[in-house]
Amino acid sequence: MPTEKFTFPGHAGDPLAARLDRPEGPVLATALFAHCFTCGKDIAAARRIAARLAAAGIAVLRFDMTGLGHSGGEFANTTFTSSAEDLAAAARALAARGLAPGLLIGHSLGGAAVLRVAGEIPSARAVVTLAAPFDPGHVTHNFGDALDRIAAEGAAEVSLGGRPVTIGRGFVEDVAAAELGPRIRALKLPLLVMHAPRDAVVGIENATRIFTEARHPKSFVTLDEADHLISRPEDAEHAASVIAGWARRYLWLRPPAPPPGAPEGVTRVTEADPGGFLQDVAAGPKHHVAADEPEAYGGTDRGLTPYQFLAAGLGACTSMTVRMYARRKGWPLDRVAVDVTHDKVHAQDAGGAGGEKVDMFRRVLTLEGDLSAEQRARLLEIADRCPVHRTLEAGARVETRLAG
Repeated sequence: MPTEKFTFPGHAGDPLAARLDRPEGPVLATALFAHCFTCGKDIAAARRIAARLAAAGIAVLRFDMTGLGHSGGEFANTTFTSSAEDLAAAARALAARGLAPGLLIGHSLGGAAVLRVAGEIPSARAVVTLAAPFDPGHVTHNFGDALDRIAAEGAAEVSLGGRPVTIGRGFVEDVAAAELGPRIRALKLPLLVMHAPRDAVVGIENATRIFTEARHPKSFVTLDEADHLISRPEDAEHAASVIAGWARRYLWLRPPAPPPGAPEGVTRVTEADPGGFLQDVAAGPKHHVAADEPEAYGGTDRGLTPYQFLAAGLGACTSMTVRMYARRKGWPLDRVAVDVTHDKVHAQDAGGAGGEKVDMFRRVLTLEGDLSAEQRARLLEIADRCPVHRTLEAGARVETRLAG
């Protein structure tokens, strides 16, 4: 996915480092992602969610809040309120580019910040929280004995995630005073709450409180075995897929007209895991599947293999063709199922000549209903008229060029 790096002024005027992940094709909507406390824009969950949304035509802005990552300013001088103000500044920066955000996504304390500021972003159409606390002051339990030093000295160094971070008194006081309940009850936007039951950092009861306080429409989706940072690729993929599917209902995605010579539009395949073989396969904003290879071949087995996609196309086309014929004839066909297998066989075993190997697809049709023997035989013949079948048998020409 194309990525644009730029900076914009944060709540105090400091330059904040941003990364805008764009779709390969036209931008159908824009999302704004708020990272977890002391994390950054490049955390694994944020990258995966951004990639999945981009594959669905949604641009995603990720940025480092004041004093974190590549952004300017001092983190010790920030507060929960200032983080929400950084979010509002990010929304304004997107609007200035003609990409006002319709979807707001927040992870952990970033989710609390999204709930805090969502009602102040006029372009917002939907909100998603991931492992977010209902009480932002919950975060201070990570500070341990440092709370006394912060109160006495105005600031103290705290170890978070194995790295030192300076926390100021203003942050502790501000986050302790923050109340999200009124904000959530006043939120007039669709809300998706995602949380893991075994989250050891922010308990699942926080998600329950957020969901209970919110108006409809609202949805609650479990992240199953995920940890708080959603660090496992399969958990991030699950979260990304759910968000992309849920958001379509509220973002009014309108795909462009298909290009000349492509009546079914563009099927876009985008690499999702450069370290393996996982691919995002998107046909417009509504349809998404994953392609992969088995673990034995270096993949992660999180999607169909390329040949399984070919088999799926043949099976689907066969079933549709048989159904259309039976419907037109008025025959009592109750159900169709098609099992398809693929193998490489010697040409003579496939009824051809020569000793080279060829691709063999084998179909087994299940036809349920009160059909006569003649009707079943006719439907078996009709299966061979499936357009994909004919394409595979006749062969096809493939043209390839570089983009740009």
